[in-house]
Amino acid sequence: MNARKSVMVCESQPVTSEGLRSVVDGCADLEFAGAADSPAGTVQLLAGRSPDVLILDKSFGAQALLETLSVLRTSHPDTGAVVWGISVTEAEALGFLQAGARGILRKSASLDTLLACLRAVAGGATWMEEDSGQERTRSARAGGPALTARERQVLELVAQGLKNREIGSELGIRPGTVKVHLKHIFEKTGVRGRFGLALVGLDSPGSHAHSRH
Repeated sequence: MNARKSVMVCESQPVTSEGLRSVVDGCADLEFAGAADSPAGTVQLLAGRSPDVLILDKSFGAQALLETLSVLRTSHPDTGAVVWGISVTEAEALGFLQAGARGILRKSASLDTLLACLRAVAGGATWMEEDSGQERTRSARAGGPALTARERQVLELVAQGLKNREIGSELGIRPGTVKVHLKHIFEKTGVRGRFGLALVGLDSPGSHAHSRH
């Protein structure tokens, strides 16, 4: 278990790439696997190898990132993608997770948080920074709480990025009823915020919110 985890970077700013290289190379358990300054360059860099982690700069735009995540899903399924940006909205984060990203990180994160994220994703976990500033990782192997059938339906729709009104419309219930279900889900899972619920939903073995296989 002493093999170093490899980290590749797709970053628009060369200085930032060099900073990440310095940080990664300073860790005994990580190694820098290369950097590209565009999504297209990253795809070329990935040819013939699959790093444990790929950091994707959100500033390249959602469409370019989604296309890169699609390439990873089909050609490099063992590479965990971390989308990082100056700011990441809840809707954007859920979209990237749905597309296959395993980590969401803000560029304002501390060095310790960055490294914790890289190590978690390299180890197969999903990483999300919560609005409160607390970081959580959730292993895909974690057991799910005992939710009712209706709560599982609500959870799956949250994982798809739907809002309360849209969930209510989908299930034929009032938005107020959706809030009640969410309250119970929060209590049962111990998770705070829709970010966390999305991770629960995405990791749920019975979820139809995504298809990895």
